[in-house]
Amino acid sequence: MTGDHQTLALLLFSTFVAVTLGITTWVSRQRHGSAEEFYAGGRLFSPMENGFAIAGDYMSAASFLGISGVIALYGYDGMLYSVGFLVAWLVVLFLVAELVRNCGRFTLADVVAARMSERPVRIAAGTSSVTVSVMYLVAQMVGAGSLVALLLGGTSETARTWTVIGVGALMVIYVSLGGMRATTWIQIVKAVLLLGGTVALTALVLVRFHGDLDRLLRTAAERSGHGEAFLAPGLAYGGDWTSRFDFISLGLALVLGTAGLPHILSRFYTVPTARAARRSVVWSIGLIGGFYLMTIVLGFGAAALVGPDAVRASNAAGNTAVPLLALDLGGGAGSTGGTVLFAVVAAVAFATILAVVAGVTLASSASVAHDLYASLRRRGAKPRSEVAVARVAAVGIGAVAIALGLLARDLNVAFLVGLAFAVAASANLPVLLYSLFWRGFTTRGAVWAVYGGLVPAVALVLLSPVVSGSPQSLFPDADFQFFPLQNPGLVSIPLGFLAGWIGTVTSPEVPDAGKHAETEVRSLTGAGAV
Repeated sequence: MTGDHQTLALLLFSTFVAVTLGITTWVSRQRHGSAEEFYAGGRLFSPMENGFAIAGDYMSAASFLGISGVIALYGYDGMLYSVGFLVAWLVVLFLVAELVRNCGRFTLADVVAARMSERPVRIAAGTSSVTVSVMYLVAQMVGAGSLVALLLGGTSETARTWTVIGVGALMVIYVSLGGMRATTWIQIVKAVLLLGGTVALTALVLVRFHGDLDRLLRTAAERSGHGEAFLAPGLAYGGDWTSRFDFISLGLALVLGTAGLPHILSRFYTVPTARAARRSVVWSIGLIGGFYLMTIVLGFGAAALVGPDAVRASNAAGNTAVPLLALDLGGGAGSTGGTVLFAVVAAVAFATILAVVAGVTLASSASVAHDLYASLRRRGAKPRSEVAVARVAAVGIGAVAIALGLLARDLNVAFLVGLAFAVAASANLPVLLYSLFWRGFTTRGAVWAVYGGLVPAVALVLLSPVVSGSPQSLFPDADFQFFPLQNPGLVSIPLGFLAGWIGTVTSPEVPDAGKHAETEVRSLTGAGAV
């Protein structure tokens, strides 16, 4: 990329960083230091504000960079990500949003612990939430590295490394100083920027093809080198039965994983009532739905205008398809329009990454402090110290995410998020649904449901082609691959539900009918909700 691209993109990105740091500083001077303020922003956000913030949390680097890249490389099969991410919100809307808001205070563990022995449940749910959050953060770090590699011409590994470290440092600052209120406003600003940028790019793609979607798709198929197969199922997931099962596994993970993502669940606590939580989800579905429809146009637009070969040459996983598309739409390399549009898209993508890592880091540090530390601390410790622990946890989680992000820098970010969704659907969703809807659910069942999904999911990822056994693996020179699927959801999600059921039916504990009735009334009516 030319010096003009770099200078303008860095200037726009610096402006966003300055604005968000200003928001964080302003909020840090006004906050009261209470747990409710730090974790939930005082529960003062309106449904529209929270809907934009949820959309900002959900529309991550995986969506903006990864999905369009997968579609540009694999056509029809890449659309699974767009469809899966969107359909997942129906599960959230109908099964989770209101009930979680009524039953909990700050985290997933609050919902489960309401009718169980608190300590073992909080430790299990907290461990699972931190694991999912770290995996999600890794995808954002990879997106940041891919973007800066493209911006600087792909020649400087040192610059790429320092960018990932810089993103990690900024997210720690956002969380430790501003808490949920600053993070929410950053998400709102980022959602507006991302939607505006996506609408502009989509409009330019459609103008280039005179609004003719058929011509867009046919041109993409011709440039792909696969012909009509580019527009039909099977290019990425139809080669053999293993890839077909991988397709089913990924679909299950995407559709069921959203309802178990800690940073999405924590958003329901930032509004005053359950009705407001449900209205927030309705707002977010509208915003997210429009966005994912546009990623399909951008993906096929990148295939038609840039070409899969050029996308793959820039980044093997396709993470740079949208910036390259922006460069082409603006007039190509060296043109003023191309320079401006590329810089704007790069800055929006950076903003997307920063905002999402702030939200995920806040959710994971809340799990460490509110669930793990609160369960293990000595009795009589002041509640205020919990917030201090959360700030320290943000630093540790940031360091882990940076290290793993540097390790996984050559994988597609949408694919990495698919793994996080699989772990969330395996470990968090079973215990959440059982707690809300099964009268006979017990503490042992809750703990077994979490670990019965978490351990197999993580273990199967470690033993899959993602980590070893192929040139595209994290460790291409090693081979300890025993599990053939790249996404573990098909196996680990049923195991999570099965482990919860076995743990419950073998438990000597007698379910507390009174606590279940209280939880049921509270979840459905909001009576007694915080």
